[in-house]
Amino acid sequence: MTMKLPDPVSDGRIGIGPGHPLLLIAGLCIVEGEEATLRQAAALQRDLAGLPLTFVFKASFDKANRSSISSHRGPGMTEGLRILAKVKSELGLPILTDVHEPQQCAAAAEVADILQIPAFLCRQTDLLVAAARTGRIINVKKGQFLAPWDIVPLLQKVRDAGNPKVTITERGASFGYNTLVNDFRALPQMRALGVPVVFDATHSVQQPGGHGSHSGGDRNMVPPLARAAAAVGVDGLFFEVHEDPSRALSDKDNALRLADLRPLVQDLLAIRKVVEQSNASRA
Repeated sequence: MTMKLPDPVSDGRIGIGPGHPLLLIAGLCIVEGEEATLRQAAALQRDLAGLPLTFVFKASFDKANRSSISSHRGPGMTEGLRILAKVKSELGLPILTDVHEPQQCAAAAEVADILQIPAFLCRQTDLLVAAARTGRIINVKKGQFLAPWDIVPLLQKVRDAGNPKVTITERGASFGYNTLVNDFRALPQMRALGVPVVFDATHSVQQPGGHGSHSGGDRNMVPPLARAAAAVGVDGLFFEVHEDPSRALSDKDNALRLADLRPLVQDLLAIRKVVEQSNASRA
């Protein structure tokens, strides 16, 4: 049985869903300063050149949901958006960044093409509505505490605010303490609700609070989970990537090494092509 496909989302520059190339969201957990952010964004752009996909660079100007009050949060909105604007103007890349409070949305939308709602905030009505009213594509991270069908009210809040351009990102579900697991049934189940689905491979291997004062993770599991998601069928994939994860200012244990990204993405595109051909032959 073939499950219902999602309705595509497009803002004229970025298309997500059936009829569009694979969306690849990749970048840093946190903006790490102008020179480092520009350097790594340019490296990602070079490494992904020539591949049949849409690349969106991601980095957060602030990460409010840190394990410890002493954890690095980023440069803040003013400086972070200035650096992301430079990435956009100098490299021509579309940008995704997180928003944590309603009052951040308008300023972030002046730079970002996609506003992302963090998983722990996915039910915050005022935040969803403020983000939606910017007119940007809204990527909602599905909370680790939600079932696939629980996303319907979240999507409706965005759409009722007048914005049909919404996607959902799966990043695993809480399983006991300090552990996330993926139920791959959730991907087609959520797509059947009419929304393009992105699979976040690097946060899916995170171990929340695994080191007490900060989260752990196992980047070795990123490739198999990403390949599984591509085989099940998704509209986009999400990776936090760093040239040297040991020096990353956040999420160092689950970030993918920059040198490992292109070979993995080539695998994912090959899997996606087989799946599409198989689906077409049964249509």
